Amino acid sequence: MEVIAMTSEAESRETRTDRSLEATVWTLTDALETLRRRTDRLTDRVDELETENDTLEDENARLRSRVRELESETDGLESRTTRLADQTADLEFRADRLEERTTDLDDRTTTLESKTDRLETHTDQLETETDRLENRTTAAINRSGANKERIEELQARELEKGAHLREENVDRHDLELDGGRLEKIRKDDDRRYYRLPDADDPLQRGDTVSLAHADLLPIQQLARMDEDMLRSTTNALPSRLAAKLWKARTDPTAGDDPWRSGCKNVREYVKASDLKHWIRRQEPGTSDAYAKKLVSRTIDALLDLSKNRLAIRRKRERKNGLEYTERRVLLTAEAEIPGETGSTDANRRTDPTTTDVTGER
Repeated sequence: MEVIAMTSEAESRETRTDRSLEATVWTLTDALETLRRRTDRLTDRVDELETENDTLEDENARLRSRVRELESETDGLESRTTRLADQTADLEFRADRLEERTTDLDDRTTTLESKTDRLETHTDQLETETDRLENRTTAAINRSGANKERIEELQARELEKGAHLREENVDRHDLELDGGRLEKIRKDDDRRYYRLPDADDPLQRGDTVSLAHADLLPIQQLARMDEDMLRSTTNALPSRLAAKLWKARTDPTAGDDPWRSGCKNVREYVKASDLKHWIRRQEPGTSDAYAKKLVSRTIDALLDLSKNRLAIRRKRERKNGLEYTERRVLLTAEAEIPGETGSTDANRRTDPTTTDVTGER
């Protein structure tokens, strides 16, 4: 019985032990399930935190980049601020100088305005005085004009009587003379005088009339030479021809003279065609073609040796029903030739005759 009792008790203890173990197992299972769920939650939270950490790291990197950008911008702004401060200081300095300059200009303007007022007052006074002087000047001019006319009339009468008047005292263009001719001469006192052509001083006052060799034009100097001296002085045929042509104009004993009397403002002239024939007469054997060349060269020599006191004009001519243009060498009335008159002697010449020229060169 005891054995059975012990067996039953043992079975009872085993039953309780099994139940206890089963309960423990269930408890452990619940705990494990709880731990598992908690672990899952923790894992999920870790994943979330890792995600958040990555996001925060990206944001942190962005913020660091932005900080660097802001630092760079800050440096730029500080540099710009420094420049602006320097510019502001410079502008303030310039503004101060401009203010000082403006003040100075205002003072000067005030001074100038004061001077202007004084000058305007003085100008009004001067204008009044000028009007008075102009009136007096006009009256004086009127009197002087009348006196000048009287003096010119007296000078004209004295010149017509043969007087020699000093150049500086004579206004040759306003004198009314019979024939309108005046000759400028130099006397031994080295002064210049006006007289009627070849008129001797009836009172025989002053020195004798002289015309120095240096006072003559080169063409006049050459024209005074004989043939041998002329050849020794210049080898150029056009220059010798120019000298002979000038001599033919001034020396009645020279013979062959192609010059013609002019009219109005022309004292004398020579036509290129007449000059060509004259050259062939002066240089026998000269061909017509070569004579044409010598005409141009002789005209150039005339202009050069007369220091351009002569003029060249072209004029239309008509011959045998044909019209052509021909050059003329003119000695105008205004041309100043030492020792010669300044006006036209219209009837001194007749048309030159031309003779036949033979021979060729």
